[in-house]
Amino acid sequence: MRRLQEYEQMKLAAQKLNELPQAGRDFEIVHVLLENTVNVRLPEVSVEDLRLAWMGLLARAKLNTHHKVRREQLSVREQMTHVLRCLQGGEYVEFDRLFDMEGGVAKLVVTFIAILELAKEYLVEIQQSETLGNIYVRTSRAITAE
Repeated sequence: MRRLQEYEQMKLAAQKLNELPQAGRDFEIVHVLLENTVNVRLPEVSVEDLRLAWMGLLARAKLNTHHKVRREQLSVREQMTHVLRCLQGGEYVEFDRLFDMEGGVAKLVVTFIAILELAKEYLVEIQQSETLGNIYVRTSRAITAE
């Protein structure tokens, strides 16, 4: 009787061991070589820097203002798509180049909101190389990896 009980215990232990994940059967062991590189950290872009860049854009847009009355259907989503297309190469693009100066103030506002929405959703990175320097925008690394 004792032998049968020991056999039953061994059988249950073997069954539990068989249920555990096993390398080669249930998963593969992978070795990854990570390259240690130094990433240059650019200064963070402050809200004030974005505001100053925005005010500069508005001032330049007012110089190009013509008195045309027309109704435009502007979409933030469409401008988000347009901005992502402009940044498709994965390289940094000057903040100013993302705006259509002939499109008027309304289009500038919609484009600015689109860039802010993309930044909020972590789809773009906004960087500045030096204090009061040019602001650059590019797609985030998560998008370029896809």
